[in-house]
Amino acid sequence: MTDQKIVLITGASSGIGAATAEKLIEAGHKVVITARSTDKLNDIVKRCANDRVLAVTADVSKLNEITNVVDKAIETFGRLDVVFANAGTGVNAPGIENGDPDEWKTMLDVNINALLFTAKASLPALKETQGHFIITSSIAGKITLKGSVYGASKWFAYGFGQNLAAEMAEWNGRCTTICPGMVNTPFFDEAKPDKLDPSDIADAVVYAISAAPRCDVREITLMPTK
Repeated sequence: MTDQKIVLITGASSGIGAATAEKLIEAGHKVVITARSTDKLNDIVKRCANDRVLAVTADVSKLNEITNVVDKAIETFGRLDVVFANAGTGVNAPGIENGDPDEWKTMLDVNINALLFTAKASLPALKETQGHFIITSSIAGKITLKGSVYGASKWFAYGFGQNLAAEMAEWNGRCTTICPGMVNTPFFDEAKPDKLDPSDIADAVVYAISAAPRCDVREITLMPTK
């Protein structure tokens, strides 16, 4: 087994976040999971080894709440090695002309502000361990999607990841931006079993944090084979 790491995961109550938590625990790591749904977080704790998982309910689009999660992680496990900024959401009304500005605000609070606040709250702890910050962007952040505010938010996540990697490199920190294609998650109303599975992205996270310290895996793009 690789050296045990303490990993904080946002958006951890379902989908990619939950799958990553379970994969990391199976690999022998310890995880701190956070999301707004206390019940779903507690279900994950029940399924996993209790001494390897800490659940902290938070709205990560609020700086004080994600700061509290980081504080609880260090209080419980003594340090923080990896942060997986995975929280994200979309909108129902597509495009600009027909889009809903209230939906935009809610989405941007999660897809942009929560990402910024998660980095702001955790970088001092990661600097102490020469740690690793991982971002869930999307293939939507690398292509053109007609009028897509969601896609634009993922362009932000992608660009932010590149810039944060340069900042973290000053103290040998690592930063990985993951860009999946369509993933079969609760994000969609209908199941999409022919697309990527959340476990595929979880495998990418495990791969990135398992790389030799000399190797900074800056970017991983995953696409469905169909």
